[in-house]
Amino acid sequence: MGYLGFSEHRIVFIFAFFVPVHIVHGDLSYSLPEELKRSSVVGNIAKDLGADPRTLSTRNARVNVAGTSKQYFAVNLSTGDLITSERIDRESLCGKKPSCINKIDLVLENPLELHRINLHVQDVNDNSPKFKNNLIEMEIRESAEKGSRFAIEEAHDADIGKNDVQRYILQKNNNFILSVDSNKVELVLENKLDREKQNEINLLLTALDGGSPQRSGTVIIHVTVLDANDNAPVFTQTTYKTTLPENSPFSTFVINVSATDADEGVNGDVTYDFGHVSDVDNLFSIDPASGEIKVSGLIDFEETISFEIKVEAKDGLGLTSYAKVVIDITDVNDNAPAINLMSLTNPVAENVSPGTEVGIINVQDRDSDKNGQVHCLIQENVPFKLVPSISNYYSLVTTAQLDRELVSDYNITISATDEGSPPQSSTKSLHLSVADINDNPPIFDVESYSAYVSENNKAGSTLCSVSARDPDWRQNGSVIYSLLAAEVNGAPVSSYVSVNGDTGVIHAVRSFDYEHLKSFQVHVMARDNGSPPLSSNVSVSVFVSDVNDNAPQILYPAPEGNSFMTELVPKAAHGGSVVSKVIAVDADSGQNAWLSYHIAKSTDPGLFTIGLHSGEIRTQRDIMESDSMKQNLIVAVKDNGQPPRSATCSMYLLLSDNLAEVPELKDISYEQNNSKLTSYLIIALVSVSTFFLTFIIIVLGVRFCRRRKPRMLFDGAVAIPSAYLPPNYADVDGTGTLRSTYNYDAYLTTGSRTSDFKFVSSYNDNTLPAEQTLRKSPTEFLDAFGDIDEVS
Repeated sequence: MGYLGFSEHRIVFIFAFFVPVHIVHGDLSYSLPEELKRSSVVGNIAKDLGADPRTLSTRNARVNVAGTSKQYFAVNLSTGDLITSERIDRESLCGKKPSCINKIDLVLENPLELHRINLHVQDVNDNSPKFKNNLIEMEIRESAEKGSRFAIEEAHDADIGKNDVQRYILQKNNNFILSVDSNKVELVLENKLDREKQNEINLLLTALDGGSPQRSGTVIIHVTVLDANDNAPVFTQTTYKTTLPENSPFSTFVINVSATDADEGVNGDVTYDFGHVSDVDNLFSIDPASGEIKVSGLIDFEETISFEIKVEAKDGLGLTSYAKVVIDITDVNDNAPAINLMSLTNPVAENVSPGTEVGIINVQDRDSDKNGQVHCLIQENVPFKLVPSISNYYSLVTTAQLDRELVSDYNITISATDEGSPPQSSTKSLHLSVADINDNPPIFDVESYSAYVSENNKAGSTLCSVSARDPDWRQNGSVIYSLLAAEVNGAPVSSYVSVNGDTGVIHAVRSFDYEHLKSFQVHVMARDNGSPPLSSNVSVSVFVSDVNDNAPQILYPAPEGNSFMTELVPKAAHGGSVVSKVIAVDADSGQNAWLSYHIAKSTDPGLFTIGLHSGEIRTQRDIMESDSMKQNLIVAVKDNGQPPRSATCSMYLLLSDNLAEVPELKDISYEQNNSKLTSYLIIALVSVSTFFLTFIIIVLGVRFCRRRKPRMLFDGAVAIPSAYLPPNYADVDGTGTLRSTYNYDAYLTTGSRTSDFKFVSSYNDNTLPAEQTLRKSPTEFLDAFGDIDEVS
């Protein structure tokens, strides 16, 4: 059953929009009687607001009572009905106030709406009129004149309006009638008393209210007829007024009432008492003798702002009079503001825009006027602020962009202070967490990485480790590493290195060779597991360091086993003359390719020396006639690696000024291969003679055709170029060749090793005369050596 005051009240909807919280405020008014049972329906707020009842639950509909801590109403989220949750007693709630309005707030979220509901609690005749005592004792002298008036205490009814006391009925008797006006109830003596006939009279006085059904209360007036007491007490004022601060301590003086009686003796002794039943009996006390009123209970302005007390003055023989005492209670700032958290979005995403509402705060102060005016603020330096809304509501909104990586949690302290003197304040702390958004890509510790590895490394060896950090949380901050697709020397980069996706450790997939690959670059990507994922790249430069894994390679003279070489040294050569040069290279680099030359063995140790780094073979002294014509040198070439590697070669030198003095070359060959020379001697002589005759014919033909100095005398002859370096070999002494002041002409034949021979003439233009040069034309060469058989 619902109670809607449509006949007496109009439902008024007032909508107001507030920026930035978009709160709608509408007022609803309902009328309902007091004493309703629990779960009684007051009205359907969903229908009156034009809202769908099914949305009330999802929007967290609830009521908040303003100004009191007792919850009398609730919302049925299924039907949208506003129902009672407690029995409502209008007298407890509003006392004697003519209008009893209970204000509650209806709060809806998503979006936030606030509706003020005014509930007019109507009085129900649930209280009967009541006198202070069941028996009123009165003593009236028989001398009382006809028409004398005797005041009677009024009946008290907690109800108001027509449900309050409306009239009195006095039991029919022979002596008294009842006089009632707005201020007092009096017995009026209609017929004089005669003590001798009746010394006691019992009268039944009934008080009736105007409710339906009507209620009543009775009191018996016992009148004792005495001898004449013709003066009742008279108050100095008909109404006494005073003010009293709330929370006044016990026994605080309030006011003093005073009445006088013109009679003497017992008839003039006046006593004081409260004149009717009221709630002030436990709050105030009156001294029966002096009329002094003091505080005897807790006075709370928030409960009652004013008290109206009737004080009775009674003389010794029962004559009474009444005065009114009005006590106005003044407010004291004795209530601190109460901060209530109505709603809070927790956690809040870090990407919310400034001005986003994240919470609703309600502040109540039970005091009045300035004592109840409250200011709210946030104490800490946090990116939030309070925006005033409506009716003591505040919205908690963001003021700046949140960043979880900088601050992940906020402890917000809200302070509310009223304007009282001294002011009262209270605080409330809120804990707000910031939810992570994948807004940060992984960041590498350095801009680029360098890895160094020695060649001939094992496959799977660790090169280096890359590391990237992502300040985001959980999967947004989990980093996975991978290689970006690329090629190294035409092959996929994955065939050279691999990266551990979890740790970022880079491993070699194969063994590297410095002589083929000195360095290369790869790119590693770090990606998080956010949605969508974010990534960043870093370059890793891999440098392969050289290992001394290559022995020196001798280019000149040719390695032993390939050919047989002999060089001619003029006997006129002086000490320090360059007679030949050993040329060697090393495929390694750095100190592994630093070569040094040493004569490991020689026919005459004191005759020749070799440059430590140049490889030039020089005479240490002038050549003497006693020196052996055939000189054999074994030269060792060693690099500077650890451990060092080396190679050796044999150098054959003939001390002679002309080829005619040269002995048979077979003797030199015999020194190294005596066992083989005998077997091939005949074949060698025949072969040399045949090839030599053929070569003479070819040379004569070429000479007439080209008319320039030939470099080769025999088929297969080669000349050592002055600037020859094979690829991937280190240079020696500048270009790796002899200085420009020395010339080397090599003459060689091809065939079996035991019968091959070479003549390499060398000279120094500064030490030999021009006429002794050994560079000759083929014809001059043949003239010098005689016929072919002699040369052979």
